Amino acid sequence: MARRHRYGPHRLYPCPCRSAPGGADTGRLSMALARPVALPFQLKDLSMATLVFTAVGTALGGPLGGALGSLAGQQLDRTLFGHDRQGARLNELAVTTSSYGTAVGRHYGRMRVPGSIIWASELMENAESTGGMKGAAATTQYSYSVSFAVALSSRPVASVGRIWADGNLLRGAAGDLKTGGSFRLYRGGGDNALDPLIASAVGGACPAFRGLAYCVFDTLQLADFGNRIPTLNFELFGEEGEVALVDLLPPETNAKDPALPGLAGFSHEGGSFLDLLATVNSAYPLACNADGNGLTIVSAAQPPAEIPLLPEPARALDGESFGQMTGQHHRRSAAEATIPTAIRYYDPARDYQPGMQRAGGQALPGTTATIQFPGALDAQSARNIVNAARERAGWHSESIAWRLAELDPALGPGSVVRLPGHAGYWRITSWEWRDQGVELELVRLPRGPAREDPAESGTVLSPPDKQATPTLLHAVELPWDGSGNMANRMIYAAPSSISSGWTGAALYTDREGQLHPIGSCGPRRAIIGHSLTALPPSRALRFEREATLDILLAAEDFTLDDASPEQLAAGANRAQIGSEVIQFARATALGGSHWRLSGLLRGRAGSEGDAYAGQQTNSDFTLLDERLVQLDSADISTFEGTRILALGLADDEPVSASLVTPGRSLKPLTPVHPKVTQNGSGDFLCQWTRRARGAWEWRDGVDVPLNEEREAYLVGIGPVDWPDRQWESDMASLTIPAVQLAGGTGKPLWVRQKGQFALSDPLLLTVIS
Repeated sequence: MARRHRYGPHRLYPCPCRSAPGGADTGRLSMALARPVALPFQLKDLSMATLVFTAVGTALGGPLGGALGSLAGQQLDRTLFGHDRQGARLNELAVTTSSYGTAVGRHYGRMRVPGSIIWASELMENAESTGGMKGAAATTQYSYSVSFAVALSSRPVASVGRIWADGNLLRGAAGDLKTGGSFRLYRGGGDNALDPLIASAVGGACPAFRGLAYCVFDTLQLADFGNRIPTLNFELFGEEGEVALVDLLPPETNAKDPALPGLAGFSHEGGSFLDLLATVNSAYPLACNADGNGLTIVSAAQPPAEIPLLPEPARALDGESFGQMTGQHHRRSAAEATIPTAIRYYDPARDYQPGMQRAGGQALPGTTATIQFPGALDAQSARNIVNAARERAGWHSESIAWRLAELDPALGPGSVVRLPGHAGYWRITSWEWRDQGVELELVRLPRGPAREDPAESGTVLSPPDKQATPTLLHAVELPWDGSGNMANRMIYAAPSSISSGWTGAALYTDREGQLHPIGSCGPRRAIIGHSLTALPPSRALRFEREATLDILLAAEDFTLDDASPEQLAAGANRAQIGSEVIQFARATALGGSHWRLSGLLRGRAGSEGDAYAGQQTNSDFTLLDERLVQLDSADISTFEGTRILALGLADDEPVSASLVTPGRSLKPLTPVHPKVTQNGSGDFLCQWTRRARGAWEWRDGVDVPLNEEREAYLVGIGPVDWPDRQWESDMASLTIPAVQLAGGTGKPLWVRQKGQFALSDPLLLTVIS
């Protein structure tokens, strides 16, 4: 019902929130008189379709036809224009930008924010060359890094948690960066110090950005981001616990502990504090009152313990005012009500991605709306909020205009009262001082607490937050596998770590105290560990079914598998323990990282000499599979004591490992099947069978390939390193006259294959008797 305002000495203002009865949205004015109205739910304007259908209905059917036309028009509005949205529009996880004039938001509690780049250096290029030794071609790899600063909040923050870059974690909850570089945070206090990096680049004009929370990335490696600055989001932490309204408003505002239950964080991206109050009010109803003591804000969610009863209404003295005889006017406008049916919010359980909860219960008449609330809420709190908002909106469609001869000064907008002759509780939304009395606008309050339905955040695929761990390293040289150039050494690094958070490492070799890069490896970890028991000496001739070896792997998530005889014959389950290569048929987990290997094949890949000697406890264990990283042999020396080094993200110093059995790739295999006979003259006829590097299968009907420049053997008597006498042969046999072995009684007679690069280990032919 429209009313005329009798202008007196008091100035008239529209409703500050532009939504209350009598506010600017309805075309009516409400006398402020130092008392602004409450902040109820926003009402939808009457649209053109509603007005047209109302006019047509009235012309055709009188007042009843007008009412029916209004309902039809509103239905058409909803069909054409859809649901209403209330509150600030949520940023769909906005990302870091850099543009002049961009407002830096004020963030409270815990929130995920984009930030704004306020300074950046030029791209820094780093060139690293590998190869180039022994005539090999050199390869140069380029990497890029950049330093930059990002403004986070225009008010102080306590800390920064996770940081997302292109949707993946750049910084974990533990504060660990997932890529190279360093991170510094300036919390935004009045004592912000100059950042030394920015100061060195800008000079004396460098600001300290006091009052602005910002962070600095120093030499951030860009390889993971396509050599560009990635799009960033930051998890900010402000005050501990739930956000209170007093944190959001200026200090001079008298906010009397309005409860904001469940509000873990809130972002004020710009606009006036009045806009902020309207946004908060959409989810947490507030009651505002202004008097000589200033503005007072209280929660309107729960009625007070003592609720006063208003006096009987006063009659009007003229026929132009409402309720001339009764002093009151009761209205029910359910069809015109705006009913919130859903809320969109930031859900911390979903990495602060927008979540949505819908109100339960039967549909109510009116226009549906979705609350857009830029706050961090858990799913249950969000659903409780939208359920309560739906209940309030449904009951607020019932209102009363009430005239009083006088008004208790303790009552004002936001006060909850009882009305004579009317059930339930009512809230004063506005009041107006007129010559015939004080006229109040009141809305009906829900009968009791809103329903509480269970809620869930839904499924979210969060990027894994794996903390970087130090690098572990083994390095082995294996016999040539028969592929490629036989002069190439088969040198492998076995980098690993205790957890899957390890991101890889750069690999180096030591050249006279200088680190020379030889490559890098990704996050795939080699399965390594050490032995808990010793391996006794073995002739390495048969499958040792009962032999066992206990090992402790480097990580508890490492696993080993069994292998069938056919799989063993195909090369499965090869491992190096100390200097010996073995294969195992069964792997039994004994708890934690403790495993027992059984069913062993010893002395594999030409390491039978190491099997003869056995392996001690605490020998390095390395599973020989595709997880190993092959290195360029041109960069690595063949000397004993050659070391391979690795430097990962979590390593303060390079981790080094001695190369086990250097030169094994180039060493010919020891001959086998010795046979020595004497003829009638006493001469010794020595015979043996040749083996070849890279020929690991016995082929029927053909000999193994030579895989050397020529076939040659060295036969000697006495100590291998200092033989008493030695002979050479170009075939796998040699006849030694008896006279040449005179005086050799009790001494060993042996043979070694001569290769292009080295001699094989000796094969004992016989002991002279």
